[in-house]
Amino acid sequence: MVTLAALVIPLLALWLWWPVRLMPRRARLMAAVATAALGCTPALLLVLLREGTVEYRTLAYLQVPGGWVLALLLMLAVFIVLRDGLWALAAVARREDWKQRLHAPLLTAGALALAGLLSAWGVANALRPPEVHERTLRLPGLPTGLEGLRVAVLADIHASPINNARYVQTIVERTLEARPDLIVLPGDMVDGDVGSGRANVAPLAQLKARYGVWAAPGNHEYYSGYDAWMAEFRRLGLNLLENRMQLIDVQGARLALSGIGDPAYGRLSRQNTDPSVAEGVPPDIETVARQAKEAGAQYHLLLAHQPKTARDNAAHGVGLQLSGHTHGGLILGMDQWLVAPANDGFVRGEYEVGAMKLFVSAGAGLWAGFAVRLGVPASIDLLVLRGA
Repeated sequence: MVTLAALVIPLLALWLWWPVRLMPRRARLMAAVATAALGCTPALLLVLLREGTVEYRTLAYLQVPGGWVLALLLMLAVFIVLRDGLWALAAVARREDWKQRLHAPLLTAGALALAGLLSAWGVANALRPPEVHERTLRLPGLPTGLEGLRVAVLADIHASPINNARYVQTIVERTLEARPDLIVLPGDMVDGDVGSGRANVAPLAQLKARYGVWAAPGNHEYYSGYDAWMAEFRRLGLNLLENRMQLIDVQGARLALSGIGDPAYGRLSRQNTDPSVAEGVPPDIETVARQAKEAGAQYHLLLAHQPKTARDNAAHGVGLQLSGHTHGGLILGMDQWLVAPANDGFVRGEYEVGAMKLFVSAGAGLWAGFAVRLGVPASIDLLVLRGA
């Protein structure tokens, strides 16, 4: 990914500035070099993160403007395609006046300024703590005892020096005010190592609900030292579902609540006890489905961080899958054109997957490396379960 960015971003910068013929060649070249240098900084930060040469406490703050740069580049790419597509049409129509206007320095500089302002607004939106969004889920085959069950979904908190203890405390307080019966955290609770993140995630210990607080791992747990974080979550009182099913009696209904590992299993991390050995568990839907069947469960609710596993999970008798990972697509337009295709067509909200219902949360936080939201706010999801 870093290598690809180092190749693509300079080409994008050159494409942005070189057609602006009214600028001197030297000025165009300097503008392209400056844009390319700025655009490559997020890739450099990823290298520093992987190598561990800079403490995460410091790096996280640098990643936020890095996300602003990435959003800026994305918007500029859209601008370039529109600008030069219209320029080609003007050339076909032999409209020299429009060709000059489309490649005028003022238009390109104005687009750069506008994209910068929009990206900055997106960063401000992303750093704002989420509100509670309550919605009713209609579920075929829901047992009577589960009717009206209130489930709070806290996906993708990404507790870090950016989404710090104050941010997480706000999430906890707003969740408790919504009075959920059950609280679930379907992965990506943290970023960074336990040493730098313990204080930021500590407010999660205050979460309480009638039927418990349950968590399943996400890909960022595997990136951040899986074993150490699982031990910390247990210390905080979170009930971990690592390819495990828990049978819960809810007003006489036997609910199978399970969680599976993440497809990121096998990824090595410098934060692992032994950086050369993978930690955690791979996703194992067969095991939790068998456990639910053997326990005589009437309904199966699954926590699976990445929604792209939904079609396979639906084939194993799951009634409702709760996921995160996509952050809702982050930016309107990008959500459907980039994020959804990368996640088997799922990006946020409700989906019918065979006989199973899938709900994908927009997330209660964001990874600091792309902390941008435009038209897709963060969310504490309060799901009220109802029969179809």
